[in-house]
Amino acid sequence: MKNYIEKANTNLNLQEGAKVIEQLLIECYINPGISTKKLARKMLLPVPIAVAIKKEFIKAGLLMQDRGVRCTREGIIYIENELGYGGLDKSLYQKLMNSQTDWKTELADLLSVLTQLFQMRPEVNVQIDQSKCTPATSLHRAILCLREHSLIGKTIICIGDDDLVSVSLGLLLKRLFPLKSPNTKITVVDIDERFLNYIQDIIKQEKLPINCHQIDLRQALSETLHGKFDCVFTDPPYTLQGMALFVSRGIEAIKQEKSLPIFLSYAHKSPDFMLSMQREFIHMGLSIKEVILHFNEYEGAQMIGNKGQMIILKTTEAAKPIISGDYKDAIYTGEVKQILRTYECKQCHHSILVGIRGDFSTIEELKNKGCPICNRNKFRLIKRKKMG
Repeated sequence: MKNYIEKANTNLNLQEGAKVIEQLLIECYINPGISTKKLARKMLLPVPIAVAIKKEFIKAGLLMQDRGVRCTREGIIYIENELGYGGLDKSLYQKLMNSQTDWKTELADLLSVLTQLFQMRPEVNVQIDQSKCTPATSLHRAILCLREHSLIGKTIICIGDDDLVSVSLGLLLKRLFPLKSPNTKITVVDIDERFLNYIQDIIKQEKLPINCHQIDLRQALSETLHGKFDCVFTDPPYTLQGMALFVSRGIEAIKQEKSLPIFLSYAHKSPDFMLSMQREFIHMGLSIKEVILHFNEYEGAQMIGNKGQMIILKTTEAAKPIISGDYKDAIYTGEVKQILRTYECKQCHHSILVGIRGDFSTIEELKNKGCPICNRNKFRLIKRKKMG
């Protein structure tokens, strides 16, 4: 079948990328007869751009102007067969896409199933910064993925998944497609074999479209996972090093396209820490679409106040990992706090202590602020000392 989205994107060459073109077509499928002005508002597009996309699809035979904008028969076949919307419960979809809907009431039965599954998950390993998010938080992440048009017919990777987001995604798909399995594919990579085995048990029981790989993310990501995915979920260690590593792996895994989402769950941090994080995002060529405070809830995580934020990042043409290949430095909170490192500036050879008791807390902070002597930001590690 012809790739109409790719062709329209080539013809229009929009700064917004192919994703918004696809969303406009799907909106016409879900809401036949929608006005062009309403389409533009929903897509956050200027009306002339919405008109240009509409005309491309009319020319291709997928849309027609008839008491508003609606799909042709060929357009419906393309959306249902190629984009994966065949068999969708449109009523439930529209309710969940409405931010005013009480999704906990709408999906009470699904939340009950998840609650039972979460009660039987393995105990968290605090040495690798695991923590227990609530079943509602896990399901809320899946609904967020749906609302960002990154669930149906997409390839999704969960980089670390002690929160069982893959399971929530899979079960939500089963509710949305009661008679037919959509062509969504979900991949989980995690270091913890216990969680992978548990997810595998649920996959067999519920027949979910999930594949699992045991991977230590400090090792180079297999090239078989590079550039394969439409969106990324990650809840990394709450250190700058851990965040930079996990998000870098996400950039390696995601397709090289604009406006694809990386859903980053993270603890609420100080303004200075958040500034350092945002500098890292800029270095990785990512933009921040939205920060949702108190989005994540955790059980027994008093150190972070049982709450965490959801940061929705979007890829740009400049997206690139700042960490590739093997990573030999500490990433977990306990490790980072225990090690004092000595770095040498490559320009002036000044020595700087980095660590909880050093001149700078992290190498990322040092790079962001630059050498105290010459302001350059290139350093080499010359010494590591474990603190008692």
